[in-house]
Amino acid sequence: MKHRKIVFTGGGSAGHVTVNLALIPYFLQKGDAVHYIGSRDGIEKELVQSVEGVTYKGIATGKLRRYLSIQNLKDPLRVLKGVGEAYRYLGEVKPSIVFSKGGFVSVPVVLAAWMRKIPVVIHESDLTPGLANQIALPFATHICTTFQEAAGHLKGKKAIHVGAVVRDELRQGDKERARRWLGFEEGKPVLLFMGGSLGAKKMNDTVQVIVSKLTETYQIVHLCGKGQVNEGMNSIKGYKAFEYLQKELPDVLALADLVISRAGSNAIFEFLSLNKPMLLIPLSEKVSRGDQLLNARSFETSGYAKVLLEEDLSEETLLQSILLLDQNKEKIQSRMLEYERQDAVAEIIKIIESSRLA
Repeated sequence: MKHRKIVFTGGGSAGHVTVNLALIPYFLQKGDAVHYIGSRDGIEKELVQSVEGVTYKGIATGKLRRYLSIQNLKDPLRVLKGVGEAYRYLGEVKPSIVFSKGGFVSVPVVLAAWMRKIPVVIHESDLTPGLANQIALPFATHICTTFQEAAGHLKGKKAIHVGAVVRDELRQGDKERARRWLGFEEGKPVLLFMGGSLGAKKMNDTVQVIVSKLTETYQIVHLCGKGQVNEGMNSIKGYKAFEYLQKELPDVLALADLVISRAGSNAIFEFLSLNKPMLLIPLSEKVSRGDQLLNARSFETSGYAKVLLEEDLSEETLLQSILLLDQNKEKIQSRMLEYERQDAVAEIIKIIESSRLA
């Protein structure tokens, strides 16, 4: 039997990689040749290169900036260069399909695949598509959505609602293994702060100011983002900070009683699948397109989360919000159990297989 080839793309943040990481094991086990096209130095390179059996290719890519920068004038040239590099690589690999999770690195790959007449399946996690996926949509065969409401924001009939993709390994966490690894004591609840792979400086700074008050009641795992760990604070009893976690994350999530996080769609659906009450601090519209605000409001309306706007974030409001979350955790978990779970991974695999070149 001749095994086929599949190319994955997506990057810029961990959220643009996690769905790919959930799908890749299936195709590796099936015997497909799995390739990944990402940026030359983005977080996707680090995350994907740790997966045995995947061939990684770095290309030139632009970046979406929501501020004035001379780099904005150079980005179109980088994208064009990336299209050329992706076009040549796809010609060498000859995959039967490309699967894109989004992020600006995916734009050159999707365009190159369309030029090569290779089918493209896109995944959109948020209620409304990001700019990269908006650009890529006309060149895609299908777009898989996490939110049911997302189809209303997409033109044509390409949208297919598949539900939330959750990595299977996240459900295999061992809380006692995490407790031993962290050196935490039994009987004292654990807070998990997640600023995302790129971090959340205001949240990080606020947590560090009130850490002594928090550790009176809780033990804390603080995922600060790349380059944002204050190593001096790791000597505080009951507090551990990391840039981000990979293999240890399932265990730490199993141990966590409450989660305080940004409102990226992939992450919050993972918390929902694990029944973790969450306080969401979404990126504001000043520095984003507002997708996290929509995600957070949807989860708050459904009863899965409490929300603290970044504009309202202070030492006092964070302490109050954590207390309110703790007081309502059983009610939140009860609502989470009512969530209708779908096997999104299986649905996406069906779509990929039905869309592939013969």
